[in-house]
Amino acid sequence: MKRGKKYLESEKLIDSTKQYDAIDAMDLVVQTAKAKFDETVEIHVKLGVDSRHADQQVRGAVVLPHGTGKTTRVLVFAKGDKADEAKAAGADYVGADELIPKIQNENWFEFDVVIATPDMMGIVGRLGRVLGPKGLMPNPKAGTVTMDVAKAIAEIKAGKIEYRLDKTNIIHCPMGKVSFGKEKLNDNFETLIGAIVKARPSTAKGQYIRSCVVASTMGPGVKVNTSKYQ
Repeated sequence: MKRGKKYLESEKLIDSTKQYDAIDAMDLVVQTAKAKFDETVEIHVKLGVDSRHADQQVRGAVVLPHGTGKTTRVLVFAKGDKADEAKAAGADYVGADELIPKIQNENWFEFDVVIATPDMMGIVGRLGRVLGPKGLMPNPKAGTVTMDVAKAIAEIKAGKIEYRLDKTNIIHCPMGKVSFGKEKLNDNFETLIGAIVKARPSTAKGQYIRSCVVASTMGPGVKVNTSKYQ
């Protein structure tokens, strides 16, 4: 893959053989982000678990202290009082059965997170094939299947993100913007890595965090030393 001049210049600032302390890694990510837009900073954590086993799944949600820097559009499946509560709490879209054909047939995906009250999951389940692959299916572990829709909306708008293992046992997560600066990015990093460590399955053996890399959208990856989190 051919890399641009800016990327290659940024790469020179990073020692690829070294694992950096988190705060130094954030500093490098900020320094090496050269794009003309405010790049998103992502974390990629490889875990020593096997996602094929149900008892070794790692999934949850956490509110980042400084948010993600992104405006999150929330869709809520609810009826009656709960629908009114969701609208009052600032949900971008609220509905029930009528939204199913809109999503299935019109390919409507103008939302980033889906919340549902438990009684609506029978209806939402019909969207499993389209919401599932996009990581949008409401889930009790992530706090997106709940009767307390107002609280769920408030947390998501404040910067709550979901983390989950992919098939290669890696968690990929946005954790802020380059404009946050190294201190705020480090706060978000510590909160997120703390949640991932806390979610360690009891069946996981050996080294839990195998590797951790942070990078901006267009920038090179920086390895983080995770020995203190093991």
